[in-house]
Amino acid sequence: MKNQRLAMLSGLGAVLLWSTVATAFKLTLQHYTPLQMMLMACLTSVVVMAVLLAFQGRLGGVLQLSRWQYLQSLGLGLINPCLYYLLLFGAFDRLPAQEAQPINYTWALVLAYLSVPFLGHRLRGMDILAGLVCYGGVVVIATRGNFSDLSFSDPLGVTLAIASTLVWASYWILATRDRREPVTGLLLNFLFALPFIAALTWWQDGLPSLASGGFAGSLYVGVFEMGLAFVLWSRAMKLATNTSRVSNLIFISPFLSLVFIYLILGEVILASTWVGLVLIVAGLWLQQVGARPSAGETAGHG
Repeated sequence: MKNQRLAMLSGLGAVLLWSTVATAFKLTLQHYTPLQMMLMACLTSVVVMAVLLAFQGRLGGVLQLSRWQYLQSLGLGLINPCLYYLLLFGAFDRLPAQEAQPINYTWALVLAYLSVPFLGHRLRGMDILAGLVCYGGVVVIATRGNFSDLSFSDPLGVTLAIASTLVWASYWILATRDRREPVTGLLLNFLFALPFIAALTWWQDGLPSLASGGFAGSLYVGVFEMGLAFVLWSRAMKLATNTSRVSNLIFISPFLSLVFIYLILGEVILASTWVGLVLIVAGLWLQQVGARPSAGETAGHG
C-alpha cells in the first residue's frame, strides 16, 4: 500500500545513514586498505541482507531463480560491489572526505547522460546546463579554488572519484532490466562477488586483521552503506505516492555529511568545498527540473 508519510520517513532514514558513511570510510581507511575494507564490508552486507530476507520469509527465493538470473548476479556483482567500491574507496583513500564525497554525488547527472544512448531518453538543454554547473563545482572542489594553473589536489584521486560515478550510473542502467526482487538481487550480486574480492584482497594486501581498528568501521559500512540504507531507500520508493518528493531528500545528504566530516574527522571545511558543493547540488536540481521519472528515482546513493 502507498503511504507518503512512511515513504518520507524511510527516505530520511536512508539519507541520514548515507550522510555518515564518508566519515566512516575515512576512519576505516586509517586501518584497512580499500580492498580489505571492501571485503569486510561486503561480507557484512551479505549477512545483513540474508538475515533480513529470512526475517521476511523470503530467503528461499534466492534458490528459485533461473540460470540466466544467476549469471546476471555474477555480472552485476563484478560491477557492484567489486569495481564500484574499489574505485570509490580508492578515491576516499587518496582525497580528503570533503572532496571525495561531493564528487560522488554527480553520479545522478552521469545517469541522466547514459540514459540517452542506453534507455532512449531525450537529452534536454537543461541537462547540458546542469552538467556545466555540476562539473564546474567538481573543478572548484578538486582545485581547491585555485584556478591559476587548474592543477588538481590529487589527479588520481579525482579520477577515481569520477570513474566511480560512471560505474555506479552504468550499474543502475543495467539494473533497469533486472526483474529480481531488489534485496534478493543485491544479496546475490554481493554473494557472487565475494570470492573475487577475497582472492584479490589476499593477493594484493593480505586478509584483514579482525583485531584491527578498521574492523568496526567495516561492519558499519556493510550494515548501513551497503545494507540498510539501500533497503530503506527501496522501501521509500515503493511506498511513495510522489517519488520526486522522496528523491529530493537526497539533496540534504551532502551538506549533512560535511557536518559529520567536520565534527568527527576534524577536517577544516574549505570555502571552495562549500562553493563547489552548492554548484553540484544546484546542477543536480536543474537536472531534475521537469525530468521524467527514470531509473534514477530508484537508485538513491550517498
